[in-house]
Amino acid sequence: MDETRKELAKKYEKIKLTVGIVEGVVSLVILVLFLALGYSKKLEIYAFSFTSNPYLALVIFGAVIGIFSSLLFFPVDYVFGYRLEHKFELSNLTFGGWIKEKIKAALVGGVIGAPIAFLFYWLISSYELWWLYLACIVWGYTVLLAQIAPVLIFPLFYKFSRIENEDLTGKLMALCEKAGFKVSGIYKFNMSKTTKKANAAFTGMGKTKRIILGDTLLETFTDDEIETVFAHELGHYKKGHIKKNILFSLAATFAGLFIMSKIYLWLLSMFCFVNPWEIGALPLLALIAAVFSFFTSPIGAGLSRKFEFEADRFALDTTKDIASYRSAMLKLSDQNLSNEEPNKLVEFWSYSHPSIKRRIEAAGKYFDECLAVADS
Repeated sequence: MDETRKELAKKYEKIKLTVGIVEGVVSLVILVLFLALGYSKKLEIYAFSFTSNPYLALVIFGAVIGIFSSLLFFPVDYVFGYRLEHKFELSNLTFGGWIKEKIKAALVGGVIGAPIAFLFYWLISSYELWWLYLACIVWGYTVLLAQIAPVLIFPLFYKFSRIENEDLTGKLMALCEKAGFKVSGIYKFNMSKTTKKANAAFTGMGKTKRIILGDTLLETFTDDEIETVFAHELGHYKKGHIKKNILFSLAATFAGLFIMSKIYLWLLSMFCFVNPWEIGALPLLALIAAVFSFFTSPIGAGLSRKFEFEADRFALDTTKDIASYRSAMLKLSDQNLSNEEPNKLVEFWSYSHPSIKRRIEAAGKYFDECLAVADS
């Protein structure tokens, strides 16, 4: 990445980070005022004026909040979610396409989230240990979604097809065989529909597990660079990162819901609520969850960065090609406009992937150590 692109990347990250922090703080302040000034309770009463059924009232309550939030933050989303991406030449979406994708995402999110929302309300209305039962259901639901996402959810947003380059497919299938990764085919998806950024991912579980490559990556990277990126994704499978993430998610879900439930009960009376199942009190639980998530995010981010380093080392062990690894990382940084040297605190707190500079340095050190061992 040349100096001009580096400066652009820093500017892009600074804007996104600043907007994210400001938007998060404003959201929390609004939520606190919404609860403290009694508007949440008034909205609950308003919802029950249409129905005596608490589940229908919950839908009305959630719909009003959702519509209000969407309208309130739409200008920010438009400027920094649509215009900014075009300003930095990262988006391929028209305004109409952007709106369509947001509506689609909201509908899919609603379909996925509605069963959990209703189950949650039933549990909190019926059981003192609602958090324990909810944790079990959420974890099981998450595992189910991980299995069906590649075949039912992702195709709603992107088209998937087999890679046409037979030579490249042969190399990638050979890597799969070497790693013991059973796959029916190597898939690409039309990432260019929405962005100029490049990416690859390991998705699914069991029979639905697959590695997918963005067409933006396939069109701009050499076969050797693609092989390195692909080997990195195989590394996540070989090192058992999916299973480890599921176990971590299980522990985090149980511990998090337990802690949040205790704080929720402790704060209820402060906002003039009596019972935890009062619909007007539920935004308080959302507030607690947001704050809890912020302060625990470094744990998940740190684990994710550890897994990325491990997958990088697997890629180097498999391909023996440090040059293609370096060039692939630099291309990803340039194409995605990633800050190669982010602020250390920002990286520690929120980066799910190590910075490009750290990854290249760590990979070079590991590769040199492997060569030294081989020569000894």
